[in-house]
Amino acid sequence: MHKIENLESGKYYHIYNRGINSENLFKENRNHEYFLMLYNKHIDPIAETLAWCLLKNHFHLLVRIKTFEEILKSQNEFEIKKIIPPHQSFGNLFNAYTKAINKGYNRHGALFERPFKRKLIDNDAYLRSVIKYIHFNPVNHGFCEHPIEYPWSSYLTCISDKPTKLKREKVISLFKNIDNLKTSHNERENFTSLEEFLNL
Repeated sequence: MHKIENLESGKYYHIYNRGINSENLFKENRNHEYFLMLYNKHIDPIAETLAWCLLKNHFHLLVRIKTFEEILKSQNEFEIKKIIPPHQSFGNLFNAYTKAINKGYNRHGALFERPFKRKLIDNDAYLRSVIKYIHFNPVNHGFCEHPIEYPWSSYLTCISDKPTKLKREKVISLFKNIDNLKTSHNERENFTSLEEFLNL
């Protein structure tokens, strides 16, 4: 049986999953918006987000799990007792979203495959590759010709000046500067070896 990797504090992870039996997770735009609202509630307190993309039947996230000290620093005193393991925060996100979809679309049972997939990313080269892979996912699946055309990913935020919780400066620094990030995202890439590494 495949061993499930724990989410360790201070480490970077590519987290991804799909709908059970390839069922669509996001049926209309308000579903994306609701998922991101729940993400903000459940994941922002315990992780920093570098990249994300929501497609019809699956999603990709690139996060850094915060240390216990970082979580404490960002919480009010009355909230401290609520600290739970990171994987449980993701489980709470998926459970809350599933309940809403089941109620809204008169369905029952699990929505996501279990357990959710996670892959430790332990160097900057892989971080850059995974960021670009996540942003190019809609292109690779035929939804658009360039990441800038897809509204449900972090690419537009990366090249924007608007305030954001996304770790935009970290992402830009991995590509040296914003111009290099844009240039990199103008170039198509074969992601076969990366997909093999990520067990996709």
